[in-house]
Amino acid sequence: MKIHVLVSLLLASVMVSGQSPPPVAVSAAISLSESLEEAAKAYAAAGGGPVRFNFAGSNVLARQIVNAAPADLFISADEDQMNVVAKAGALRDGTRVELLGNQLAVVAPADRVAFVKEQFVRAPAEIRRLAIGDPAAVPAGVYARQYLEKKKLWTAYESRLVPTTNVRAALTAVENGAADAAIVYVTDVAAARNAALAFVVPVEEGPRIVYPAAVLSAAKNQVEAERFLSFLRGREAAAIFRRYKFIPLSSTP
Repeated sequence: MKIHVLVSLLLASVMVSGQSPPPVAVSAAISLSESLEEAAKAYAAAGGGPVRFNFAGSNVLARQIVNAAPADLFISADEDQMNVVAKAGALRDGTRVELLGNQLAVVAPADRVAFVKEQFVRAPAEIRRLAIGDPAAVPAGVYARQYLEKKKLWTAYESRLVPTTNVRAALTAVENGAADAAIVYVTDVAAARNAALAFVVPVEEGPRIVYPAAVLSAAKNQVEAERFLSFLRGREAAAIFRRYKFIPLSSTP
């Protein structure tokens, strides 16, 4: 039975019962927090059902899913963590898509932005601590290491790294003085309170950053999960993601 038919039947049953459908349980990369919250509101305004989010580092979410934590939809910040879930047989066939792209950015305290912008590629001693997501596990950290290696800066900065549990924690490290700079996603800059953008890593200098999404095989709310994913691939959600500096990669009419 085609998806749109299933959706119609579900909505019809909801109208008859007068009850709201159960919320779609979405496990999503923490860097998507603000944009997905706004997309969920737009989805509800368009007649969609409720959505409940579990935001964390993608590696944490993947481990939760593999260990049978309840979720209907997974949106990862990289392909590797989605592959972990796929290898465990936890993805619903035919639902995986490349949803969004992103870019890296370097942030610093507001009074150090000019210095970091001009000197970062020289790895000066004044940048004593550089916060990144844990490069052994966190997608943002993996991407940061790839960038530093490409610029031949990994060896210079390796002993100064402050590895964090997720990309927002790297941003926080700059804000609370635990780091002199951080490599985050450009989309995280809007969430900064006591840190500012030093520079955006040009696409050609950074790694290809992809956020894949897929419905989970153990989804208890499969039809609504597929419907929400379809909405996230549509024009209205794409406009929201662009406002948050994401790059929509997948679209539906």
